[in-house]
Amino acid sequence: MKLKTVQLPSLAAVILAISFAIQISPAEIAPRRIEVVAKRFSFTPAEITLKKGEPVILVLKSVDVPHGIRFKELGIETKAGKGQTGELAFTPDTAGTFVSHCSVFCGSGHGTMELTLHVVD
Repeated sequence: MKLKTVQLPSLAAVILAISFAIQISPAEIAPRRIEVVAKRFSFTPAEITLKKGEPVILVLKSVDVPHGIRFKELGIETKAGKGQTGELAFTPDTAGTFVSHCSVFCGSGHGTMELTLHVVD
C-alpha cells in the first residue's frame, strides 16, 4: 500500500512536467545577423545564402559614401550613410535567387554593385 502511495504522486508529477513541456512553445529563433560591407563599387560578401523561413538581420555598413540595398521582389530595402550602418530584419518566405543593386547613387561604378541573395528550402 505504501509503494502505491509513493508511486502515484511521482507519476503525477512526471505527467504534469511533460504536459508543461509540451505546452510551452520553444523560444523564437534568434535572427541570424549578417554584416554586409559596402564600398565603391562592391558589397562584401557579394553572395549570401539563407534558409526559407529563417529570420535574418542584414546589417549594411557603408565605408566611404552612402549606399543602399533593395530587393524589389522581396519588398525590402535599407540604406546606410557614409560611415554608418543600416539594418534590415526579415524572414524570407520565398525560395529563389534575388539580386540587389546599390539603391543610392555612389559614383561611376554604381551600376555594377550587386548583392545576390540565395534563399533555399
